[in-house]
Amino acid sequence: MPSRRGTQPLHIAIDTGGTFTDCVWVERGQVRMLKVFSTPADPSQAIVEALEKIGVRGPAVLLHGTTVGTNTLLQRKGARVALVTTAGFEDAIEIGRQARPKLYDFFFDRVEPLVPRDLRFGVDERTASDGKILQTPSPQALESLADRLQQKRPEAIAISLLFSFANPQTEISVARALEKLGAPLSISHQILPEFREYERTSTVVVNAYLQPVMQRYLEKLDRRARSRIFVMQSSGGITALGSAAREPVRTVLSGPAGGVVGAAALARRSGFERIISFDMGGTSTDVALVDGEARSSSQAEIAGFAIGVPMLDIHTVGAGGGSIARFDAGGALRVGPESAGADPGPICYGRGTQPTVTDANLLLGRLQAQRFLGGDFTLDLERTRRLVVEWLKRNGPKLTPEQFAAGIIRVVNATMEKAIRVVSIERGYDPREFALVAFGGAGGLHACELADALSIPRVIVPALPGALSAFGILVSDVVKDYSRTVLWRVAEKLPADQLEKDRLEREFAALRRRAEKDFRDEKWTGAIKYQLSVDVRYQGQGYELNVPFTRSLIRDVRSEHQRRYGYSYPARAVELVTLRLRATIKSQQTRGHVGTGATARPGRAKPGKALKDSAAVHLSGKKLSAAILSRDALPAGKKYSGPAVITEYSATTVVPPGMTFRSERSGNLLIEIGTSFRKAHGR
Repeated sequence: MPSRRGTQPLHIAIDTGGTFTDCVWVERGQVRMLKVFSTPADPSQAIVEALEKIGVRGPAVLLHGTTVGTNTLLQRKGARVALVTTAGFEDAIEIGRQARPKLYDFFFDRVEPLVPRDLRFGVDERTASDGKILQTPSPQALESLADRLQQKRPEAIAISLLFSFANPQTEISVARALEKLGAPLSISHQILPEFREYERTSTVVVNAYLQPVMQRYLEKLDRRARSRIFVMQSSGGITALGSAAREPVRTVLSGPAGGVVGAAALARRSGFERIISFDMGGTSTDVALVDGEARSSSQAEIAGFAIGVPMLDIHTVGAGGGSIARFDAGGALRVGPESAGADPGPICYGRGTQPTVTDANLLLGRLQAQRFLGGDFTLDLERTRRLVVEWLKRNGPKLTPEQFAAGIIRVVNATMEKAIRVVSIERGYDPREFALVAFGGAGGLHACELADALSIPRVIVPALPGALSAFGILVSDVVKDYSRTVLWRVAEKLPADQLEKDRLEREFAALRRRAEKDFRDEKWTGAIKYQLSVDVRYQGQGYELNVPFTRSLIRDVRSEHQRRYGYSYPARAVELVTLRLRATIKSQQTRGHVGTGATARPGRAKPGKALKDSAAVHLSGKKLSAAILSRDALPAGKKYSGPAVITEYSATTVVPPGMTFRSERSGNLLIEIGTSFRKAHGR
């Protein structure tokens, strides 16, 4: 954080989810945690309530992971946006890439663009691909453009001219002419100076669409919380509140990115560098693969809109604890993506009326009604059983509640297994070489069965599993990403001559200067670490691979292409497409000791002995007697065998029979899948 004199203020990481708002902070060397129900209508309300429960007095620093941007996109409740682009390209955001998500579905409805046709304006200008300005709009034309825009009363304006990444001068002139309108401007050469006009324009439009909403939310939170606020970005690092309000497109995966950072940090404490993070919350499941470090992608799609700013390579599916079960027209059981969320929530929360994954886990004994949130909140088992029986009479075949619940678990597990395959097998990675790090409130309930299905040898349930995204935000570095499209063909060795070397050094030096200026303007202190990478492709290809910028870059490109696609082209020329620079300042936040006592909630004693020594639990298709254990009471190093249900304040972990587990000094719970379980199930 920016340097301060005197007492270091309390740093609190807050992750707003669909069901719960999670808070993590360090107090007397211990990492502490609090969960409160989210308030979707006004997310800042839950944050203020959490701060009151924590007892914040005096200055504090909030590190915030927010879903405001994501929800605004999903619900299409953003600003009224006008688009200014090169004449003739007004419809680029509607034409897109003409990719059909469902190739043979004749009734598929495409996603409507965020800017209607009457709010798209063309400018008579042309810049060549090499940056040479061929045609410049006259002052009179720009004045007329401003007048036409004024009549439409847009709440935000997106400006994206063709080849502005090669020379931004015309785009700067247009922006100056429109400043007098008073609407916030999103300008492409500032947000995404890269080629591909559709992706760049889509990104700038999304930014403009979110800007007024995010700005109002952050200003309101700033007033109500009376604290200094920093925001988590999709790329895995925090940024200043002003930057987040100016470029909200960089925050659409804010919370999930914190989870990946936290999972990687805690897995390293147990000696694991290669992990698959599995974050199952109330409304969705987020999975990502970390091979030494979390990798970001610059080609993503959120709610059907292309977004080109760097974000961690996270795959999300609509499968969470609150996912609603139903039977479709053909009688098949479906689960999600619709969710009960926090209001009304699952049936067992007391207000919901539709069966969810959480209700299924409760009916099967995997969730213990008296030990949810450490006993702060009791799940209503009787209400759940009664309403599920009534629901089945109206909607389903003749099934017992337990049979129905077991079906829900199998269906939702299949959805999440497919998601893990997307980030591993489909990316050229063997999941057998990784550990599955399970977190989120529901992650531990399903992780062992998923690991077995994918032959993943072990599962790690980290400390603070139900608030790991908040913990990741707490320990995240300050990160800024910069890019510049160049489109250079290179020889076999890099650099081939002094001219190429000088060009590369000039471009990367310009990106470094931008980073230094931005850090200085936001008053960050500390040494800046730079990571250089390049988007590279074989000549003639349409898409690129991102590889670190080293002297062995060409060889690395061929190796990565072989790993990803199973082949390479030893004799084909290579093109450098986009140069990328990531600038990082290490977080100075004290990590604290994350041990088994880290999950204690404020003002309450830690859970002690288990409420019951054992309970009937449905596992592996059988009704078994499973040990009910408190995670806080597990001694470090002692090995246990399943079946077992391990409870704690923020989550519950289920260990099927034939698997072993132990609590480590690092605070992590390590579960070995073993071969005995697979043999018992014919695998």
